[in-house]
Amino acid sequence: MPTPLGELASTIRSKNAGVDNVTFDIIFPDLPTYERVRDSGAITRESVRALFGVADDRIVFFSAIDPALAIKFTLRRSMSSGGPGESDAMGSQQYAPLYEIVVP
Repeated sequence: MPTPLGELASTIRSKNAGVDNVTFDIIFPDLPTYERVRDSGAITRESVRALFGVADDRIVFFSAIDPALAIKFTLRRSMSSGGPGESDAMGSQQYAPLYEIVVP
């Protein structure tokens, strides 16, 4: 049954990864849930690019990390953390769109 990612993951977060990047972690409570999401194709470089409206070259890292039961990706910021006009210096408010991804 299709389920929003927010109901499957135990942790969804974002945070600074230096002044020019924000990293995202999606961590799952158990192996079956992790494998369901990993293998579903719901979270890919392409889906991240579309969800966040970024060019592929702004995705500096994307990986499913089996030992951690996690999917992790890092986006290059459009402007440096704390720079003029930047709205989330700590990168901690960027993860919210991930909650609504529907996993088949």
